[in-house]
Amino acid sequence: MSQPATKPSVIESDIPARLDRLPWSNFHWLIVIALGITWILDGLEVTLAGALGGVLKRSDALGLTDAQVGASATCYLIGAVAGALIFGYLTDRLGRKRLFTVTLLVYLTATALTACSWNFASYALFRGLTGAGIGGEYSAINSAIDELIPARVRGRVDLIINASFWIGAAIGAAASIVLLDMGIVPISLGWRLAFGIGAILGLCIIFLRHAVPESPRWLMIHGRHAEAERIVSGVERKITGHRQTELPQDETIRIHPRTHTPLGEIWDAIVHQHRRRSLLALALMSAQAFFYNAIFFTYALVLVTFYHLPAQKVGFYLFPFAIGNFAGPLFLGHLFDVIGRKKMITVTYALSGVLLAISGWMFQQGMLTATTQAIAWSVIFFFASSAASSAYLTVSEIFPLEIRGLAIAVFYAFGTLVGGVAAPFIFGLLIHTESRTHLLYGYLAGSTLMIAAAVIEAFIGVDAEQKSLESVTHPLSRAKPAA
Repeated sequence: MSQPATKPSVIESDIPARLDRLPWSNFHWLIVIALGITWILDGLEVTLAGALGGVLKRSDALGLTDAQVGASATCYLIGAVAGALIFGYLTDRLGRKRLFTVTLLVYLTATALTACSWNFASYALFRGLTGAGIGGEYSAINSAIDELIPARVRGRVDLIINASFWIGAAIGAAASIVLLDMGIVPISLGWRLAFGIGAILGLCIIFLRHAVPESPRWLMIHGRHAEAERIVSGVERKITGHRQTELPQDETIRIHPRTHTPLGEIWDAIVHQHRRRSLLALALMSAQAFFYNAIFFTYALVLVTFYHLPAQKVGFYLFPFAIGNFAGPLFLGHLFDVIGRKKMITVTYALSGVLLAISGWMFQQGMLTATTQAIAWSVIFFFASSAASSAYLTVSEIFPLEIRGLAIAVFYAFGTLVGGVAAPFIFGLLIHTESRTHLLYGYLAGSTLMIAAAVIEAFIGVDAEQKSLESVTHPLSRAKPAA
């Protein structure tokens, strides 16, 4: 009688090194386009919420108050936190590909329902569900991208993909202009059509994702080495016409395959084994979450309340702001691979904090107009966009492969809870007072967090540039080298 097949206790593999050695190709463009859409969708959703904040207060829309506009943004972030934690654990357990399909479907359904909202309660609920889909996407997508992109360009590619958030923001700004300001459709219908754009984009991209393979690194760890080998060999043949030659033994990795990682081991890895890195991740994620969410979710309210800008004109001011945010990582991204992670992250965080403090003081003194305020924010976020993107890059690089998805989720969740969930609501209340001084205090809080994060990065940051993920952090399942 034949015995059932058993998984080998130790696997020696050159798959990570072969993935890192691949030349840039159409395969990598597929990864960037099919998976990078997540950030575009999030940018679209956040921008629409910001641009429509003033419109949704109208009686012919949902008749929301300033506090309800801020609270709905908080609901979106709470949903994103819950989705990140749930789907983050599942992406490490069940695989990257399976989860980035499920999370996109959740997003599609929820954003379509948002367009059908009839009051504050329904709008807040559907925004929360939309956030859950986007939050889940972060874990699966960032894990898959970092595990499939060659190490030599991982920093710039990651930053530019994260910055594609602002392509979505530009689309959202343009949509708000067309649907709300040009009189093509009534405003009571225009805001509903604006939310429908995300569902249409997501529906188009879901078919493209079927061509993206499962992460070979994830398959390798989970004992499915033959399947991982087929994927990598297939990619190599498409790109170079042949399988790569055998690599030196010092470029191979030995692991004990496993079906999952116990929760106790996950806790030990994050809280004890990598305690300094956990502090670093929490500082970077919290600071950028507060900085971005406080300002961006209330962008429209500031322009409408303090500069008396008509709500339907906000899109004109969001569009150049979005372009400036995308330009930052586009022009600075390669420096994170050349100059290094630690130096660039420190500089971009510190500079963002200092510039916000200066512009906040100018705002409080009444030195800015709606136009110069938008210009000031565009300059600040040229640097802040690179800083925020580098936080996600850092978290996805500095933790072991087996818990990468959950680590991204945990620090995204903690950072968002500390810096993001309360920020839009607090700033909504500050704006409601119509006091420039009170709002300045909020800006100074965001500035302080960014500068503090820069200091922490300078002391305990990780130099991960042009290094394989396995050399930055050894897998938990790593086996001792053969004698």
